[in-house]
Amino acid sequence: MRLDSNGVTAFISIMRGCDNMCSFCVVPFTRGRERSRDPESIVREAHELLEAGYREVTLLGQNVDSYKWNIDNKGNVKDESQPVVRFAELMERVAAVHPDLRIRFSTSHPKDMTDDVLHAMARHENICKDIHLPVQSGNSDNLKRMNRGYTREWYLERIDAIRRIMPDCAISTDIIAGFCGETEEEHQDTLSLMESVQYEMAYMFQYSERPRTLAQRKFENDVPDEVKSRRLQEIIALQKVHGAERIKALVGRTYRVLVEGTSKKSDSDYFGRTTYNSVVVFPKGDAKPGTYVNVHVHDCTAVTLLGTITNESAVA
Repeated sequence: MRLDSNGVTAFISIMRGCDNMCSFCVVPFTRGRERSRDPESIVREAHELLEAGYREVTLLGQNVDSYKWNIDNKGNVKDESQPVVRFAELMERVAAVHPDLRIRFSTSHPKDMTDDVLHAMARHENICKDIHLPVQSGNSDNLKRMNRGYTREWYLERIDAIRRIMPDCAISTDIIAGFCGETEEEHQDTLSLMESVQYEMAYMFQYSERPRTLAQRKFENDVPDEVKSRRLQEIIALQKVHGAERIKALVGRTYRVLVEGTSKKSDSDYFGRTTYNSVVVFPKGDAKPGTYVNVHVHDCTAVTLLGTITNESAVA
């Protein structure tokens, strides 16, 4: 369990380790194989956090979609007398703790993101409509060198599934610029994928070789630093455009916001987040941290929504 100092949001670790062998990542070597926690202990922890006043939990794992309880690594049931619990079922169990306990999760792997997870999210209002789905590259050959286990086409099909099942779901990602052997054409494929998806937010990095990784042993770090830097700046510039467009589209509507605390820029304002993980700043009024309020958004900055508390019904 990890608690934020605001007393409102908390984190629950649901698994350890990682079975994926992405060639740029050292996690499988430092944290070992995947081990999923007993679902009953996770649900119990969520109950305890609710009773302690917390109103949002984030389920954490290196790859939460591969969470599995009572199943071995070959897909066989370990104990026939016990239920099999996968990530979709676990989310629904935690969501059932209380409708005022909001659920987030991180991080997902595209190759394991199933429709079951998406339908579970759609069924429960308190499971936030926000998915972090790292793509890393928009080119299938580059993804193969990264050992990501999916193609560009597979990834875009998962995006289509999210849009089909939850049309208003927010999507963020991770992108690496200048991975080993990346050509200019492959870089352009990343930009074109970004144009296709139009993410709300992205974590964007220039590739840096990590000791003990498969990439260090197998590939030459052959993209010049100045090329990596230029490609990263192009990715950042495009994401700024998309991020600004996505946040502007949220203006003019009313959202249910969990009040997290006082704004860093004004003692007279609170800040909180929508189901889409968008930050909203609004005058305090009679609201209190740890409660939900409906906020009508009338304006925005590049990354923050601005609004006022209202009696209007929220759209989300």
